[in-house]
Amino acid sequence: MRETLKSKLSKKITEHRPRTARLLQEYGDVKVDNVTVAQVIGGMRGIKSLVTDISYLDPEEGIRYRGYTLDEVIKNLPKPKGAEMPSVEGLFYLLLTGDFPTHNEVDQVIEEFSKRRIVPRFVYDVIDSFPESSHPMVIFSTAILTLNRESVFNRQYKAGICKKDYWEATYEDALNLLAKLPEIAAYIYNKLYRKGDRICSDPNLDMGANFAQMMGIKKPYDDVSRLHFLIHSDHESGNVSAHTGHLVASSLSDIYLSISSMINGLAGPLHGLANQEVLRWLHEVMEKMDNKLPSTEEMEQFVWNTLNSGQVIPGFGHAVLRKTDPRYKLQREFSKKHLPNDPIFKYADLLYKVVPPILKKQGKAKNPWPNVDAQSGVIQWHYGVKDYDFYTVLFGIGRSIGICANIIWDRALGYPLERPKSVTTDMLEKLVGIKK
Repeated sequence: MRETLKSKLSKKITEHRPRTARLLQEYGDVKVDNVTVAQVIGGMRGIKSLVTDISYLDPEEGIRYRGYTLDEVIKNLPKPKGAEMPSVEGLFYLLLTGDFPTHNEVDQVIEEFSKRRIVPRFVYDVIDSFPESSHPMVIFSTAILTLNRESVFNRQYKAGICKKDYWEATYEDALNLLAKLPEIAAYIYNKLYRKGDRICSDPNLDMGANFAQMMGIKKPYDDVSRLHFLIHSDHESGNVSAHTGHLVASSLSDIYLSISSMINGLAGPLHGLANQEVLRWLHEVMEKMDNKLPSTEEMEQFVWNTLNSGQVIPGFGHAVLRKTDPRYKLQREFSKKHLPNDPIFKYADLLYKVVPPILKKQGKAKNPWPNVDAQSGVIQWHYGVKDYDFYTVLFGIGRSIGICANIIWDRALGYPLERPKSVTTDMLEKLVGIKK
């Protein structure tokens, strides 16, 4: 009998559970972190209070998936025949198990996704009921929420499933949802931006290639999709989208409720909208330059003028990273190969060379280097996806992969309901010795 992803994951879970149990039983009183007043008031930034083995954001090396850098992930994950980028299904295997899959193991996951990709008619009916002026993230979140009635976990929980088996039902829900997300997203795109001209999926393709097929965009957009979903798939557990998914799932809400809430967090302008804001700003810069590529000196002056007026340069800086975002570098290399003469890329490329030295000289930015958002919208625009609002839906497909993997492991290890304690302003003032 061949070993499946689910059976291999089951072994990994059985091996991992004693580690968590021992930490709780023998070392539960060990202090992990100190908390300052600034952290309490400032959104709990930097407080070590969550656990995930799926990914870690290293300040110097960027995001690591299961301990591997993005370069290692791209190099070692199997790629579809003729593709530059690995399949998303192989990434999901890695995130769940910590092991790089073989080509055959990836094919098994692709087969599983293909079997589960069919979206119920009632979901299409819900999407069709939205006005065409609706934001795609609202439709996306609602469509995911509507699938709640299909939840395997909900049925088994009501039937009295054993707590140790929660993860198995959640695994089924996660695969069912992930397989359908590209179908749902492409249908929303066609409804809003292609006058309902739907393109059917191809069950013989991997997720990235199938998404490109449904979007009606030729190669190498299949590799664009694979790369986009891969680099956005996880980002530790503390950012808004990841934490929201964890938090809602900790109440034993099913995967559909949890991922829908994650999508809602991602839709906020301080989180998932950054890539479209960068692209909008680039278009404004090009307009001010009469759509002519400026010289290095002219761009330097423009950047200084922008900073001196109190504005920021979108796409540069990161809350944790202290060097160029590896996700940006991967996209930059792809752009240099496939769209070197694209006018917007030329602007982005010039800014990459000009902005960091200026930000260093200005001395205000902790990280003067570009982040992932500085490039992702540029690539989408080049391949014809020119509707800013849809970019966050693409982000949402990718981020769902990592959050689903995290929630499966949360259930497997029996993580409890999240319930941090609050304090009042009076308590904080008393703590630091402020007298009224």
